[in-house]
Amino acid sequence: MPNPKRRHSKQRGRLRRTHYKLKTKSLSKCSQCGKSRLSHRICPFCGYYKGKAQVIILGKEEKKKQREKKRTSK
Repeated sequence: MPNPKRRHSKQRGRLRRTHYKLKTKSLSKCSQCGKSRLSHRICPFCGYYKGKAQVIILGKEEKKKQREKKRTSK
């Protein structure tokens, strides 16, 4: 297996690694509630996508009530 003849400088290695950076995710505004969300995804705050309700988003209190109902029904 071939070995390198000479050591690469620090600058050469760092220049190669300049492209290893993270890219920011593109955010868009929700047409229903106006909060920022990932594009082509359902809004996690209101549950709408393209102006139509897709998912019902519950608040903390409503989630708590549902859990209690499930526990009592078992």
